[in-house]
Amino acid sequence: MDLTRHHTRILSSFFLLLLLSCSTLSVLSRMFSPIDNYLINCGSSQSTTAVDFRRFSGDLSGNHPSLLSSPSNGAFPLRSKHNFPNLPSIYRTAMVFNKPTKYVFPIKEQGTHMVRLHFFAFNSTEYDLGQAQFHVLVNGFVVLSNSSRVISSKKPMTTEYLIKVLNEENLVIHFVPTKDSKLAFVNAIEVISAPKDLVPETATYLSSNGIENFNGLSNQALEVVYRITVGGPKITPFNDSLWRTWIPDDEFLRSSFGSERLYFGGRIKYHAGGASREVGPDNMYNSARLIKSNNDSVPNVNVTWEFPIIGGYKYLVRLHFCDIASIQLGLLYFNVYVNGYLAIQDLDLSTITGSLASPFYADFIVDGNGIGNLSVAIGPSNSSMPYVYDAILNGVEVLKMNNSHNSLDGEVCAGFFLKNWTSGNGNILLTFAAAICILLSIFIVVRRKIIDSRNYVPWSRLPMNVSEDNEIKT
Repeated sequence: MDLTRHHTRILSSFFLLLLLSCSTLSVLSRMFSPIDNYLINCGSSQSTTAVDFRRFSGDLSGNHPSLLSSPSNGAFPLRSKHNFPNLPSIYRTAMVFNKPTKYVFPIKEQGTHMVRLHFFAFNSTEYDLGQAQFHVLVNGFVVLSNSSRVISSKKPMTTEYLIKVLNEENLVIHFVPTKDSKLAFVNAIEVISAPKDLVPETATYLSSNGIENFNGLSNQALEVVYRITVGGPKITPFNDSLWRTWIPDDEFLRSSFGSERLYFGGRIKYHAGGASREVGPDNMYNSARLIKSNNDSVPNVNVTWEFPIIGGYKYLVRLHFCDIASIQLGLLYFNVYVNGYLAIQDLDLSTITGSLASPFYADFIVDGNGIGNLSVAIGPSNSSMPYVYDAILNGVEVLKMNNSHNSLDGEVCAGFFLKNWTSGNGNILLTFAAAICILLSIFIVVRRKIIDSRNYVPWSRLPMNVSEDNEIKT
């Protein structure tokens, strides 16, 4: 009898392992596999594995001999004098630059590419990287001018950009030290071709003049400012097919009065034409905040999030929705507000997706001029019904768009940072550069207003109700 039980246990364990193996293979078969996939451990001859188990190759290993292009003695490797056992090993070395230097990445697949730069300002026996001051340019866009905002000696910092490679054969990243510090650095670089559906060509532009289409979105340089999972815990790169980090929404929630968290244990149903797993991971769509009416009346509340932003830029706001709450189709109707304007009225996810637990996202462009915070809100609409859920939100992404100077950080064009190094009249040159860029900006703005003066749809202002947090599980 004992022998029979032992054999039964062995068979059960075997079938469980087989089931887990098949499940793992199924997940792996759905993983995104980019054509261009550069993971560079800067300032090292060794390859190392990041916390998400991806392998970063050393830029001095000989595997990428043509990537680093620098003038004589313009770049040199540096190793931290401290071990930092709790930090990933990519932050223990850096490539340091005392002159303008570039990495050149040959590109096989044209289109949008994700560029991630990793920084950690450690001390070595000779240098304190916390004193570095520099600019970063990517294919003619200024992506970083004020390097102090990403330099920290307390924790690693990562900046992420979406850059479209069109007719160029290469993606080129310049590191340009200021003449005062003559010190720039980077710990690791990622250049990854993005899925085709990650950045669309068109989004909805919201302003006080109404609604219109914003065309050519994929041609803009974008910087990821916020990537938020609503109602759920932090999502690490290991649990995202594009190796992204999603942080909880708590610090951005203006008030949770009238709202509930929801965790969903079922399967997210991705469908053709909707959000893909690369647009948003299962773990993000598996959680939400929602508004529910508990009696025969629809609550008169909105749930609002606020995100601090820098003025002078347009922002892409991507909102993620997935009805993981309703018990059947056709019960959930609600309004969506962005920056105080009615962005979607009577949003009906059932009609859009055709099924429950099926994700959908919407893209909006808003102006960041004259405001310190960008707001997003959801609330019941005139079509909302009692005794059911009356609004839901699963995720928010906020991305800064390049300004008229092709910059994501400041008002000086990329070429002048490089020319400043070869000119003895740096201050005069930068002043002249700024003047030229301002005149160019005025011309572009005036021209756009002339071209875009057409009929518009008026927008409703955001009702100022707010919301409360009770936790439920399904």
